Amino acid sequence: MSTLDLTLLRNFAVVARTGSISLAAVQVGRTQSALSMQMQRLEELIGQALLHRSGSGVRPTAAGQKLLMHAEALLASHDEILAEMRGAGLSGALSLGCPEDYSIAFLPDLLRSFCALHPEVELRMVCAPTSELRPLLHRRQIEVALVSLPDATSREVIREERFVWVANEAEPPILGQPSLPLALSGPLTLDYRAAGEAMEAVGRRYRIAFASNSLAGLIAIARSGHAISVLTRTAVPPDLHIVQTGLPPLPAIGIAVEFADQRPSAAAAALGAHIRAELPRL
Repeated sequence: MSTLDLTLLRNFAVVARTGSISLAAVQVGRTQSALSMQMQRLEELIGQALLHRSGSGVRPTAAGQKLLMHAEALLASHDEILAEMRGAGLSGALSLGCPEDYSIAFLPDLLRSFCALHPEVELRMVCAPTSELRPLLHRRQIEVALVSLPDATSREVIREERFVWVANEAEPPILGQPSLPLALSGPLTLDYRAAGEAMEAVGRRYRIAFASNSLAGLIAIARSGHAISVLTRTAVPPDLHIVQTGLPPLPAIGIAVEFADQRPSAAAAALGAHIRAELPRL
């Protein structure tokens, strides 16, 4: 029976995430040809093509995406076991950024399981839209962030979410207004852009009746019946309704993990691996 080599899996994860054999080779400390041979050996062991190769780089195949998810979970468990048995568990402070809707939908489960594995890590949270989190990462004011990507098929995506129209009724009376009132986040956010593009694509008039990066504010306006909001499907409270008739469809977006540093700290890397392993299951 064949066994999986952890070094091959670890190097495959780096290749898949960087999208480049040459960049990955620098990160793992091997020559490009040696790393290419490792990827071929792993494909022979798995019995399937794991990478699409082109002049612009590499990207995981469907089988490669599946292996990547399992590999990161296995590697995270391996590193956690080794650290625990050596008595060198992770410790210190770690800052995580996250959009507010994801913090409500996913963070309780993600942080509960991560903190159970690493009780000595002190987590600090920053809730903000992706457009505000990226500058914080660039300035190293946070170390890790859950971010939204407009392309749900990007190789960095670990979970897909869909935008939906939300109101206090399934068919709210304000649908009959000549200029539909909307409650949206700020102009740089994906929900703002998605709503505007969807309405303009079908020639539907609209106006921004309320703009705020506060999820609580958007939900409050939707509850009042004065405007229709746009939320991710998992963030819709049970007392609000998804409006499925009379409005154009909205796109899906992707969720990814990004780091402040190309080589994140052990705690940041462990949190990123934990999120990648657990988020698709929630």
